[in-house]
Amino acid sequence: MMPHSDNQPIVPGISLDAAGQATVDPVLADLLFDLAIQLEEPTNQPVDVEHVLAAIILAARKGELDATKPLTADAELVAVLVEHVKSIFTDYDGKVGRDD
Repeated sequence: MMPHSDNQPIVPGISLDAAGQATVDPVLADLLFDLAIQLEEPTNQPVDVEHVLAAIILAARKGELDATKPLTADAELVAVLVEHVKSIFTDYDGKVGRDD
């Protein structure tokens, strides 16, 4: 088992381990759910929490999110995530993670 310190922070409350598995602070659950609902209309896709999480990671890797700034379900974040959510459905057929 790897020490927690090996996790790569994405944004406050979300980190990735060496295997690429995301760890999400439970306090972010409602925020991710709210974002999923907000992203369904602009993307015209059935967005779930896993899609939002994947989009946040993609946006962070492209430098579009401040790794030190806590996430808020605001229009600015939704605007950043829309294209990433669309690409998840276009490039990966909406499949994220190992369970799909």
